[in-house]
Amino acid sequence: MASSQHLALFPIPQYYQDCADGRFIDLNASRVVESFYDLKNDPNLACSFFTQLKESGFQHNVDTYAAFIRVLCRWRLDRKLQSLLSEIVGSKESDLGFDITALFDVLSVNSGVLIWVLDMLFEEYVSVGMFDEAIDALFQLKRRGFVPRTMSCNFLMNSLIEHGKVDMAFAIYGHLKVAGLNPNDYTYGILLKALCRKGNFEEARDVFREMVEVGVNPNAFTCSTYIEGLCSHKSEMKLKEAVEVLFDVVNEGVAPDVYIYGALIYAYCKARNLLQALALHKDMLSNGIKTNCVIVSSILQCMCEMGMVSEAVDQFKELRDSGIFLDEVLYNIVVDALCKLGKLEEAVELLNEMEGRRMSLDVVKYTTLIDGYCLQGKLVDAKNIFQKMKEKGVEPDIITYNVLVGGFSRNGLTEEALELLDCMETQGLKPNSTTHNRIIEGLCMSGKVKEA
Repeated sequence: MASSQHLALFPIPQYYQDCADGRFIDLNASRVVESFYDLKNDPNLACSFFTQLKESGFQHNVDTYAAFIRVLCRWRLDRKLQSLLSEIVGSKESDLGFDITALFDVLSVNSGVLIWVLDMLFEEYVSVGMFDEAIDALFQLKRRGFVPRTMSCNFLMNSLIEHGKVDMAFAIYGHLKVAGLNPNDYTYGILLKALCRKGNFEEARDVFREMVEVGVNPNAFTCSTYIEGLCSHKSEMKLKEAVEVLFDVVNEGVAPDVYIYGALIYAYCKARNLLQALALHKDMLSNGIKTNCVIVSSILQCMCEMGMVSEAVDQFKELRDSGIFLDEVLYNIVVDALCKLGKLEEAVELLNEMEGRRMSLDVVKYTTLIDGYCLQGKLVDAKNIFQKMKEKGVEPDIITYNVLVGGFSRNGLTEEALELLDCMETQGLKPNSTTHNRIIEGLCMSGKVKEA
């Protein structure tokens, strides 16, 4: 029995009240459905009525849910409808009192409402990873003679691919094409991403050609997806093909964006083809596309790996002066480069600059600097950095200790090296073979062969 304490708040039809004492009589489903029909022009009151009925103990059934959903759809109250569908999806059938397919049957009287609800229900299923239920909802539309929205299909296929269900995504794509789905540029971009991840580049090329043949113009997203996929193959032939795609899309009138250029530049840097990477970077800038820290990191890392360490540092300084945003990855590359050049004071200044920019200084950065000081024989400075990192709350790892042990040992400070073993044990770290080898090396250099 619904409590009058709650329901009396709402001006619902008089026949719900007992004239003798003003109490609400038992409400059955058909009368609640009629009430929602009466409230179809007052969605706020309908929402309150639905909630208060539920709170008072009334058991909604498929008909009352459908009646309420019709009100929400009438007023395009998407958020409230999404919330209601989320509640339905998260409930057990035994608690709801009906199977969700029964809801589709009741709503099928109005095709517009059915399509709207199934679309939103479908997206709710996908968002919580209930792919089987999402696919069933999709085919509920198909069985009733409706073609799902392309956007909804894209959402499902992309989610399946991100969860590693590539074959399922392609199977659904095939079914939906037969049902009359019109793929758009994002549909093709999603398919290209999946094929490139699997290394099926021949099929990816066929999909790209199909897209052009059916009159769907490639956009920057589709092109960058395809080019990134080709570049990830780490093959010179695929890289050449990726550049050809770039020229083709430019000829088709598609303006390449920073992601297209970034994928190509990254691939050339990985292939140690710095000249081509720099040429593309120059072409990108000349087209009015601003560079970013990800692209610059690729170029500077490539320079360092090719022995152009000093040039990498100079490039960094130019970029810093230009005002471009520089991230921690870039700073890490340059700190390492400065240490290799023996410019440890500059490296320290850069670390201080990072602290000033509220960038986190991790164990890798400190260890790099400690290694630089050890290589120069500046063990006091190395130990100071070691102490500083601990004061900052950065715990040294086994690599840090091995670097410092090696520095002490090479310079004949075996006692200090042995003391570090105690520090390691206090921290809960166990010396490994590298640690022992470096201490033995130091003892032998000091003429303490017996101790070694």
